[in-house]
Amino acid sequence: MKDSDINTSDSIYGRSSPGEQTSEAPFFGANTFMRRPYSRELQNADIAILGVPFDLAVCNRPGTRFGPRAIRQASRDIASWKRQYPWGFDPFEFVNVFDYGDVIYRYGDASEMVEQTRACVADILRQGSQTLSLGGDHFVSLPILREVVKVHGAVSLVHFDAHTDTERNDNPFDHGCMFYRAVEEGLVDPARSVQVGIRTDYDKDRDRFTVIDAATVHRTGIDATIETIKRTVGNHKAYLTFDIDALDPAFAPGTGTPVPGGLTSNQVLEIFRGIWSIDFIGMDMVEVAPDYDHSEITALVAAQLGLEYICMQAALKQNAT
Repeated sequence: MKDSDINTSDSIYGRSSPGEQTSEAPFFGANTFMRRPYSRELQNADIAILGVPFDLAVCNRPGTRFGPRAIRQASRDIASWKRQYPWGFDPFEFVNVFDYGDVIYRYGDASEMVEQTRACVADILRQGSQTLSLGGDHFVSLPILREVVKVHGAVSLVHFDAHTDTERNDNPFDHGCMFYRAVEEGLVDPARSVQVGIRTDYDKDRDRFTVIDAATVHRTGIDATIETIKRTVGNHKAYLTFDIDALDPAFAPGTGTPVPGGLTSNQVLEIFRGIWSIDFIGMDMVEVAPDYDHSEITALVAAQLGLEYICMQAALKQNAT
């Protein structure tokens, strides 16, 4: 082989089309989610990956500002597979995905993070794409939802977490109260929303969400959980938000507020694959804190769940054709 036969360009910047698959080893090139092209000109993209590196709203251990980078890094290890198990197809044949990069703000200024996140989400939606956002702590869902409802109206929330995040307090930046605020602001319809994996105290009468706690998932099983989610959401447009602490710390130690007794990776993957037909219009994956991780296992499952969401959107497109 001659030197001139060797392609030494970074395929992320050199692809002729967004659906083109990279053949580079995972340790080469720029760090984008699933080795997707990087651009803020979305060129008819279906999904834009948006990083929100933020951890000023945490109540325990910080570190989720490094979450987007860690998830992208872990995703490189699964980016070389074309046909995704068990879907049986290459999702990028059906959906165009670009990595939009990160929200940039003056670190320490939570208000500016909110403004810049809203601006990025608004730009992505204006270009006809939906967001797959990588947090950051869970508070980042609130500015995202504020822009999503401008396009779609109030949405159903499908929320995986150890905590309901519906506390009442006067702190405008708190990752434990944003879904109370989302309901109060009319962003989320609680009657059509469901929270899965909960295993901390909550007020059943006050919060109005359908709750499938972790013990119920373990006791009644995956199929019953899928059925409850689908029945609750119905045909409403829905937003999927996944706090990595929904998983048991054995499967996701790299997070700020781990709670024993959580879901397994397999349970969550099976649930995702069972709710693909819901009309999801966006997702966020939050609370990955790589400083507490081991061998990237938390970042890897977060990346896999992001890929599963892309496969869910691809299945909807494939089914529509």
